[in-house]
Amino acid sequence: MRTTLKNCQRIVIKVGTSTLMYPNGNVNLRTIEKLAMVLSDLCNEGKEVVLVSSGAIGVGCHKLQLATRPTTIPEQQAIAAVGQSELMHIYSKFFGEYGHTVGQVLLTRDVIDYPVSRKNVINTFNKLLENEIVPIVNENDTVAIEEIEHLTKFGDNDRLSAIVAEVIQADLLIMLSDIDGFYDSNPNENPDSTMFTEVNQITPELLALAGGKGSEFGTGGMLTKLNAAERVLKNGGKMVLTNGNNPSTIFDIMNGDLVGTLFATNNLVKEENTR
Repeated sequence: MRTTLKNCQRIVIKVGTSTLMYPNGNVNLRTIEKLAMVLSDLCNEGKEVVLVSSGAIGVGCHKLQLATRPTTIPEQQAIAAVGQSELMHIYSKFFGEYGHTVGQVLLTRDVIDYPVSRKNVINTFNKLLENEIVPIVNENDTVAIEEIEHLTKFGDNDRLSAIVAEVIQADLLIMLSDIDGFYDSNPNENPDSTMFTEVNQITPELLALAGGKGSEFGTGGMLTKLNAAERVLKNGGKMVLTNGNNPSTIFDIMNGDLVGTLFATNNLVKEENTR
């Protein structure tokens, strides 16, 4: 099954705040630069790459020298405006050093849900990729809200990355987190926990194994990643969950090596076995 990953042409990479930020709240420039190098080299290879990046509020907190994430919506949205600008500046600098141009794509859920704007979003992605520009996607945290009659939030960037992969018909979603893959128990608490190398279906039993919130400056957890994987599987796609501390592992994933947890349907496994 892993060998099919070599043939994936259009790839979405999702990176979480915990990968972009140190636990002390400072920006992890070393990891971001490595990520830019790896994705740039994939582009050099002829792959189409889309980066879904969290971190606007975390980077904004760093820029404004805030020790903790604010709790009110207006504060978070104002900080996101500062952080998103700073984050794009960092990405533009590092990708530029490797000869690639980036383009910012900020989305809200209503844009995806409305057919006309959804088509425009698809056209924008296709045009950026056609011109070898790396789209860097985030939720538009500055304006997104969550109300019954006007829902514009995706909820989390794990879900957003799965939706982006669906919308642009990506071959593969690689989700970089602060854990090596999906385990049967928390590996930070249980040294005997076992990592799933492959998951073909998201069951209630698997969902029960997931829990907890993410890091201080992030919002995600394992449950949101399984929900994203479930969406990917329903659309016949593939997703790999792995640790983002060393972005070079993306090369290993694309080479078909046994890295992280692969989420793929049984149908894809059967197709591979018949080749």
